[in-house]
Amino acid sequence: MSAEATNPATPGPVTGPAARWRARIDLRRLGRAALLGPAARDRLPDAISHVVEAHRAHHPDADREILRRAYVLAESSHRGQMRKSGEPYITHPLAVTLILAELGAETTTLTASLLHDTVEDTDVTLDQVGEQFGAEVRYLVDGVTKLEKVDYGAAAEPETFRKMLVATGSDVRVMSIKLADRLHNMRTLGVMRPEKQARIAKVTRDVLIPLAERLGVQALKTELEDLVFAILHPEEYEHTRELIVDNASRADDPLAEIADEVRGVLRDADIQAEVVIRPRHFVSVHRVARKRGQLRGADFGRLLVLVNEDADCYGVLGELHTCLTPVVSEFKDFIAVPKFNLYQSLHTAVARGDGQVAEVLIRTHQMHKVAEAGVIALGNPYAPPSEEPVDGEREDPTRPGWLSRLLDWQEAAPDPDTFWSTLREDLAQDREITVYRPDGGTLGLPEGATCVDAAYAQYGEDAHACIGARVNGRLATLSTVLRDGDTVQLLMGQDPASEPSREWLEHAHTPAARIAIQRWIATHPTHEGTQDGAREAEEREPAPRSAAGAPLADGPLVRPGGTDVLVDQPGATVRLAGCCTPVPPDDITGFAVRGGVVTVHRVGCAGVARMKDAGRTEVGVRWGDTTGCRVTLFAESFGRPHLLADLTEAMALEGAEIVSATVEPPSQQRVRHTYTVQLPDAALLPALMRAMRNVPGVYDVSRAQTPGA
Repeated sequence: MSAEATNPATPGPVTGPAARWRARIDLRRLGRAALLGPAARDRLPDAISHVVEAHRAHHPDADREILRRAYVLAESSHRGQMRKSGEPYITHPLAVTLILAELGAETTTLTASLLHDTVEDTDVTLDQVGEQFGAEVRYLVDGVTKLEKVDYGAAAEPETFRKMLVATGSDVRVMSIKLADRLHNMRTLGVMRPEKQARIAKVTRDVLIPLAERLGVQALKTELEDLVFAILHPEEYEHTRELIVDNASRADDPLAEIADEVRGVLRDADIQAEVVIRPRHFVSVHRVARKRGQLRGADFGRLLVLVNEDADCYGVLGELHTCLTPVVSEFKDFIAVPKFNLYQSLHTAVARGDGQVAEVLIRTHQMHKVAEAGVIALGNPYAPPSEEPVDGEREDPTRPGWLSRLLDWQEAAPDPDTFWSTLREDLAQDREITVYRPDGGTLGLPEGATCVDAAYAQYGEDAHACIGARVNGRLATLSTVLRDGDTVQLLMGQDPASEPSREWLEHAHTPAARIAIQRWIATHPTHEGTQDGAREAEEREPAPRSAAGAPLADGPLVRPGGTDVLVDQPGATVRLAGCCTPVPPDDITGFAVRGGVVTVHRVGCAGVARMKDAGRTEVGVRWGDTTGCRVTLFAESFGRPHLLADLTEAMALEGAEIVSATVEPPSQQRVRHTYTVQLPDAALLPALMRAMRNVPGVYDVSRAQTPGA
């Protein structure tokens, strides 16, 4: 049950489509109206009539009867409950519903909003809600109902958010109700103890505000930001308030003058447009002040130009850039490339001769509605296009990649504390990029993601077998940071027992990647010194070959070697040792190991002595007639731009086919490369190594010699 009262430090109205929005309803008057109840069954109570009026402004044909019934149930069930401010508790669900109605929420959302605390705080059950208002309303009410502290203890809050986010994965309206609920609670937080105000404000800052941003509900996000700002940073808030008050008392208003000039330009161009001034909210003014230092009059707001058609947006942009002085560096096109939270708009800035610069947002009326209300502006995003029922699971039409990733990794979070801390970290990443797979598919990742993150996003825990990547056609390290629009091909090994490197944790940016790697590390503790050299050598060797030299299992990145090895043990399969990668005409020897396999080593390999010490049976082997070979090479180089591209190009010119490649992170400006290559003729190996050494920046190239190499 919420227990907040009016907060006298409320920073001011939301800067959404303010000209069309009504002033906040007086809660005390609503409380008195709520106590009176309906005068007659066919007449709306005075309290709910305000909600219906706001609702019909967006949905003229909406059915008010279901809202009346929901209100009657909510009022009767909450009757006798009071907020700490002394107001009847029903004023809270009424205020939350009014917030959503003004944003344009559809009837089902408003119905659930009126009832959102009934199951949590009264004797009403979910089954009763479902029987009277249907399965959708029941689902929404269940989604926002908190888990009991009696049952969950300290884990109640994180587990409640986990439950709410999972419900949001099936219906984003769950989070719409939660955001409006938190906004009203933040508006009326003044009665709480300062320490509780701070705790609620921090959770709002770390979790609810990022979720409002991701769902595109800017009208709620900006007011929540200001309310949190006032509680957590009262001195900076007060200083910002003084700046805004001082600017409002100025005799001149440069932003208004620029707005008049813009109106004249568009009128002369015969473009129908509405030009309004949007004052910046408190946090925005604070950010601009920190960025620019001394604020000027035009810094306290932005111009918003609203037009009817998408094409008109670009027409307005052209006229402004032609007739006024544009600040080219400020131009951004979020219409052609919308943000991940549905936001669309053109951003630009124009300058006056006195140095005043005005930022300008250009969008259609529909874009503006979505920019302010986000997913709420979609109405019921799950309604079928016809009266036919929708088969299968409902799917969010906005398809937010961040939500899909969140739902994936939360399943793997081992405990509430890990989930809670990881959730905050994940939500702190407020920008998203899209990278492309070679098959045409896409991966949505947070900004700063690496190839490690892409691997786990695409393959889940199978990404443990990732051995490298190509970014835009070039070999790249798994630590490579991806950029929006990159094409990423992940190179996967075929060994099912492959393991991730512990160093990957340093490059993992997404919770899914970090949790998967940490879980593997937790279940595979290091056993230093417990494996003998022979076992280590075997684990480093490539896939077995038949006596004729063909691989037993041909995966996507392993091709036939073409190297023919004859063995003096009928029926045995042959595996070329990865520790020394023998190729013709090296002197070789073989050892019988597990499963009837014979491993082939160079005679001078350090692994040979360990094999003999381990009691392995030595087997006679010799090269056959074929000349092709597979070999592992190490290249040592200094770091420089384009080195990897130059090195792989030199190898390709010598006829080498790269089977796998890894590049370790630079250490003291030095880089170590490991390549496994396929050569059509072993005689080409010396020329290949010379060509690699001739690449500028490469100071040594060698063959794999020992397991520790």
